Amino acid sequence: MKNTDPGIGYGAHRLRWTANGRAVVDGVTFTVPPGSFTGLIGPNGSGKSTVLRLLAGVRRPSEGHALLDGADVTTLRKRDAARRVAFVAQETSADIDMTAAQVVMLGRAPHQGRSATTEGDMHVVEVAMKAMGVQGLADRSWSTLSGGERQRVNIARALAQRTPALLLDEPTNHLDISHRLDLMAMLADTGTTVVAALHELDLAARYCDHLVLLDGGRVIAAGPPAEVLTPALLAQVYRVRATVSEGPDGRMDLRLAPLSEGRGQF
Repeated sequence: MKNTDPGIGYGAHRLRWTANGRAVVDGVTFTVPPGSFTGLIGPNGSGKSTVLRLLAGVRRPSEGHALLDGADVTTLRKRDAARRVAFVAQETSADIDMTAAQVVMLGRAPHQGRSATTEGDMHVVEVAMKAMGVQGLADRSWSTLSGGERQRVNIARALAQRTPALLLDEPTNHLDISHRLDLMAMLADTGTTVVAALHELDLAARYCDHLVLLDGGRVIAAGPPAEVLTPALLAQVYRVRATVSEGPDGRMDLRLAPLSEGRGQF
């Protein structure tokens, strides 16, 4: 499902977001190259999901700006933003009285206005569901789907939105390994600007072409995977020992081990 649109540029300029007096995101600045697959990485609590929500306009920053092609996302009308950016949250409520196909069709809403669903909309939905391997779930009730099935349907909904940018919060969550690999390969090949919060550093190393490493709500490093996923930085941020090499397919191969021998038995 290759997108011929070159993608759009994202940026964060001195983003800050506080909760209960604590800075969850603290002065974050980085640029997302247009058309890149950019991974937001960092340990739990580093601010990845919050940064993604700020970029999507779901949350308003306490200070700073989330920029979409130079425009502050908070100044865009919702419909205009939805035509340019599709956002997939980490978790979605199971209490939705819709079929899987109807959920995917929601991705067409920003383009429909008050008009009825067209054959073109139905074709886009069919292509999106096929790309995520969920066409067999079309008539299934959303509430009966497993976590992994809901995740793939929700990503299909974002693909059906046909935007030049995709924002995904832990898109591999709930997916088995084959679907994780398929999804990452597809995202790397869309030609769309993709920004995803990721936990799996090995997948980020192999499929992303740009990374932003966060820790404590701040940017520690940003750039190509080879410049960010260094043994020194990973030891500092994750407390792991990293071995970096080139795999047989030419992609970066990252292997991790505990920095210490552990804390003993229990």
